[in-house]
Amino acid sequence: MVKRPMNVTKFAIPEIIFGRGSMVHVGQCARRLGARRVFLVSDEGLEKSGWVERVQTILEAESLEWVYYGDVNSNPRDWQVSHGAKLYLETGADVILAIGGGSPIDAAKGIAILAGNGGSIADYEGANRIERPLPPTIFLPTTAGSGSDISQFCIITDVERQLKMSIISRSLVPNISIIDPLILLTKSQELIIASAIDALAHAVESYVSRIASPFTEIQALRAIELIMRNLRHAVEDRDLDALEQLSIASTAAGMSFSNAGLGAGHALAHSLGGMFDILHGLVHPILLPAVMRFNTPACQEKMGAIGRLVVGRADMPSRLAAEAGIEVLREYFADLGVPVRLRDILPDRSPLAQLAGASAGDACNLTNPRQADVESLLGICEEAW
Repeated sequence: MVKRPMNVTKFAIPEIIFGRGSMVHVGQCARRLGARRVFLVSDEGLEKSGWVERVQTILEAESLEWVYYGDVNSNPRDWQVSHGAKLYLETGADVILAIGGGSPIDAAKGIAILAGNGGSIADYEGANRIERPLPPTIFLPTTAGSGSDISQFCIITDVERQLKMSIISRSLVPNISIIDPLILLTKSQELIIASAIDALAHAVESYVSRIASPFTEIQALRAIELIMRNLRHAVEDRDLDALEQLSIASTAAGMSFSNAGLGAGHALAHSLGGMFDILHGLVHPILLPAVMRFNTPACQEKMGAIGRLVVGRADMPSRLAAEAGIEVLREYFADLGVPVRLRDILPDRSPLAQLAGASAGDACNLTNPRQADVESLLGICEEAW
C-alpha cells in the first residue's frame, strides 16, 4: 500500500502584543526594530479622536523622531501610497508604524512595498510579486475586524481602473502587531458592527477555503463562536469584556484568512469597493449569506459546522445546520440594522454584470471552495439584490 504524502502547509503570523493598555509599548517596540525616525501613518478620524497624538507622545518619550503621513482615505488610493513612499524616502525614516483600521494599515503596507522595491503599486498586484525586503513595520489596529495587522494581504484601490487590487505576500506580515482593546471604546456602533461582520466573513470564507489547514480551521471556528457570542453585548452595552473578545476573534480570523485565503465574497466586496467606494464591512452582511448558499454543495460538512455554531445546536445534521445557519445569519444582520440587500447600497441593478466580471479575476476568488465564474458571481449578486 502506497502512503500518500502529507500536504505541506505554512502558517505565518507577526509577533503579537495583546491586552488593555498595550499601546504604551509601541515606542519600545520601534526602538527594538532599530528605529530612530518613525514614519507614522494614520487618518483624519484617528487624529480627531486623539489616538495619533497619543502615539506621538509615546514615541517622544522614547526619544524617537517621527514623520506623520495622514493623507489616507477609506479604501486607500494608489496615488496616496505613492506619495507616502516618496515622503518616507525623502525624510530618512527607518520604521513604518500605522495606527488605524484596515485603510491606514493597508496604505502603510503599500508604502513599505514601494519604499523597499520601487515602481508602481500596481506592479505588485496578485501573489508573491514582492522580491526585496520591506522596512520594519509595526501596526496598531483600532478596529476589531480587518485583520490587516496580522495578514499577508494588502488591498489598494487602482483609481484609473476603479478596482481594489489584492496584493498577497509573506513580506506583508508585520514585524509586530500591538492590539489594545481599549481603543474600541471610542468607536461608533456602526463601525463596531461593520468590523465584526468583516471578521466573521474572514472566518467563514477561510474555513471553507481550498487551502485551509488544521492550523487555520481552528482559528476560524473560534472566531465565529466569539463573534456570535459577543457582538450584541459589545454594541448594546459597550461592554469592555465583549469588545476584548471581538479583538481576539478578529485576530483569530486574521490568522486564518492570512494563511488560508478568502473566497468569492471578498472578491465581490473588493470590486464593489473599487467601483462605488463603499465601506468594506457593510458589504458582507449583504453578500455573505448568498455566497454561503452558493458554496454549500462543495463543502456541506464544513458549512454544517458553521451552522451549528451560529444556531447554537450541536446535534443538527450538516445539511440542515448549513441551511439553518444561513437563515439565522440573514435575520441576525437585519436585526443589527445594517444593509442586507444590494439594492440598499446601489442605485439600480445595471452594474451587476460589470461587478461580476471584475470579481472573477480577483485573487480571493482562486481559493473559493466552488469554482465561481462570471455567471456564478452574477447569480450571487442577483440573489443578494
